[in-house]
Amino acid sequence: MESNKNGRNFLLGTLLKTYLIQFAVCSVIIMAGIYGMDIAATWLFRRWYGEHYFLHYRALYTYMAGLIVWVLCVVWLTYRLLKKVVSYVYELQAATVKMFDKNTDYIELSPELSEIAVKINALKQEAEQNARLAKENEQRKNDLIMYLAHDLKTPLSSVMGYLTLLHDEPQISEEVRKKYLSIARNKAQRLEDLINEFFEITRFNLSEIILQYTEINLTRLLEQLIFEFQPMLQEKGLQCSLHAPENLFFRCDPDKIQRVFDNLLRNAIIYSFPDTVITITAELQQGEIIIRFKNHGNTISREKLSLIFEQFYRLDVERSTKGGTGLGLAIAKQIVELHKGRISAKSEEETVQFTVVLPVS
Repeated sequence: MESNKNGRNFLLGTLLKTYLIQFAVCSVIIMAGIYGMDIAATWLFRRWYGEHYFLHYRALYTYMAGLIVWVLCVVWLTYRLLKKVVSYVYELQAATVKMFDKNTDYIELSPELSEIAVKINALKQEAEQNARLAKENEQRKNDLIMYLAHDLKTPLSSVMGYLTLLHDEPQISEEVRKKYLSIARNKAQRLEDLINEFFEITRFNLSEIILQYTEINLTRLLEQLIFEFQPMLQEKGLQCSLHAPENLFFRCDPDKIQRVFDNLLRNAIIYSFPDTVITITAELQQGEIIIRFKNHGNTISREKLSLIFEQFYRLDVERSTKGGTGLGLAIAKQIVELHKGRISAKSEEETVQFTVVLPVS
């Protein structure tokens, strides 16, 4: 706001200064001309006509003529000033049109409008960046619909296939029946997870998240989380090690924070090498609680790390059947930031670590 005010004052000062200088110059020229005309008229009238009555009114005639010229000069200068202002308006109007012209890289204005030109070019770059991001998000949404349609069809087809086998084969053995039912159940669970992610898209993108604060024991929350993920951990031969104080109390929205940790641990399990250890550490440092999730998996490049918290971004470009919609980390970041915290990721030497920092107060 202060910058805009300074820009307006600069332009106003420049126009006023130019106007006053031109006005002063014209006034001096007119006064000098009137004085010279008065002297010349006196000399000519005395030489040609001698003493005559109209010589007593020569100054009146001369100054009346000078006044008329001076008024005309003021009108002319004011017209030039207004014309200059109007030209600035037209120039700005043309600049606003160029803001949306992809063929124009930089918009140039008059020197008096240099500060405005800088801001217009900044807005142009911001608008182009927003348009590019909107296009990328739209493409990601389209990809999301395609991926989800594919992922929904796959488990649904499996469920229908195994249920059809069970229906058409009444003499099937109990062992095979249990096997088919187990597979169908797992596929149905996957289908339910994908449908729930559809609801997450609406809930977290079309409405604001309202936090319900209460004090919790963060250590107990992490212990419970690890216990709930034991089946997934055992399936890949993984171990999860927790390093945290016996009691680490923290005031937050438990459901939302649990969702953050749930997503981070789930990702760690999905992208970990088999038969490795996932390490979770929690500690209190200088009024902040720091929670780290570290797993052993493929190194993530810097380019992917810079996009990993964006909506609809998925590391598994091959559309792994265990991969999500790319909303989990984006939602986790949103929840952490609502708690006035921050979340980051780093990856090196086949390790991936997510760090969540939350203020105690």
